[in-house]
Amino acid sequence: MDSVQVEITAPPTLEISQIASPATALSPTSRIPKDAIRTSLKASTADSVLASVYSLGTGGILLSNFLVELGASPVVFGMLCSIPMLVNLIQPLGAYLSERSSSRFQYSLRTHGIGRLLWLVLVIGIVAVSLEVINTHQLVILTLLIVLFSNLLGGLGTASWLSWVAMIVPRQLRGRYFGTRNSAANLTNLVCVPMAGLAVSHWYGGTLQGYGVVLLISIVLGIAGLGCQYFQVDMNPQSQNTYYGKLIQTSEIQSEVIKDESSEVAQSIHPPQNQLANSVWKNSNFLRFLLYFSFWNLAVNLSSPFFNLYMLDRLDLDVSYVTIYNSLQAGATLLILILWGKLADKIGNRPILISIGVLVAATPLLWLGIGANRLDIWLWLPLLHILAGGTWAAIDLCINNIQIAIAPTQNQSIYFATAAAVAGASGALGTTIGSFIIQFAQFGGLLGLFALSGLFRLAAIVPLVFVKEPGR
Repeated sequence: MDSVQVEITAPPTLEISQIASPATALSPTSRIPKDAIRTSLKASTADSVLASVYSLGTGGILLSNFLVELGASPVVFGMLCSIPMLVNLIQPLGAYLSERSSSRFQYSLRTHGIGRLLWLVLVIGIVAVSLEVINTHQLVILTLLIVLFSNLLGGLGTASWLSWVAMIVPRQLRGRYFGTRNSAANLTNLVCVPMAGLAVSHWYGGTLQGYGVVLLISIVLGIAGLGCQYFQVDMNPQSQNTYYGKLIQTSEIQSEVIKDESSEVAQSIHPPQNQLANSVWKNSNFLRFLLYFSFWNLAVNLSSPFFNLYMLDRLDLDVSYVTIYNSLQAGATLLILILWGKLADKIGNRPILISIGVLVAATPLLWLGIGANRLDIWLWLPLLHILAGGTWAAIDLCINNIQIAIAPTQNQSIYFATAAAVAGASGALGTTIGSFIIQFAQFGGLLGLFALSGLFRLAAIVPLVFVKEPGR
């Protein structure tokens, strides 16, 4: 055979919708040739590599260093950390809008494309500061506004993109494919972050101008990454929802639907949006996953933003040591991701999330005995970061895979958006609670927070025991 089946067999009368895009917008149940799937997967992997370059220029250590050079206050850094999590609250709106579109590709261009182009305003702002048209305080405000609106646009498109990729990647290859894709992205970060850091610090015009050049290159490559989506098999969300709505209608009233071809039955194929929302909250398996996902994000974010603070402030380590530790963590993630993907395809995602989740829950407790002595600096801290890289590779990959498996194909992006919104809000809440605990604790605030986070992580795994992974 020269084609593979996507998810479920479609009736032979299901038509393929045509759109004005690089490829035909397929119904998710149409047969996609193997060559088209291979091309789509390669294009998505190339997109992830270029998107990683875009991300390192518009976030992470380079953006933080840029704000430090501008003299930004700690409040600014707090906002910079919370914005990406809080904007997830807009994902349900993005899912609703995407389901009304006729092309995943075109919707991605309208959301992610505009969001990435917004960073060109910051490049102009850096030039304006160099020419003394605006001052550094105004540039800090401009940066935060760009971070906010670009993340909002990204939030509008994330659920649609995940639903698109979920329909392209064959179920039996999800673990291996996403493992390979994430490994390529991690390798890109491992190679490009040090290079970009050197370029910024040694730029002859100063670090601000150096960051402007790196940012411009990142934007160009980010747009090129969206261009890679041109080669992915496009999907029509309306065909996807119409077909699966028809399947549900058929199962409910059986032969009456086959016999009755009246307009009333045809209209019932498209359920109102309030019914779609109700279906999300009536899906008990998805709600159990949502409980796990939200509580897990709260427990993780109680402590995860503060490990670097502990090393830099409490242990008084040089920043070069912290950079080396982070590189070790990224390298461990890169090496083991593909292995986790293959294992997830064999035994399922839930067993890995439970077993590795217990290890991740215990990790904050391992920080309690870390000091500033040579043994800890040269042995235990590197081992802790390698452990974190290997375990979090499994957690991130398997959470993504099990979420795709649990969400029904009809209105799939709405399920993804709901999970992201709840996780974003709980993650921001966890960071806020953690900062208050550190601020008001008189003795051992950070160490007490690490212990509390470990206990919360362990408790967060309990709902996952009751989640059923389809196909397992």
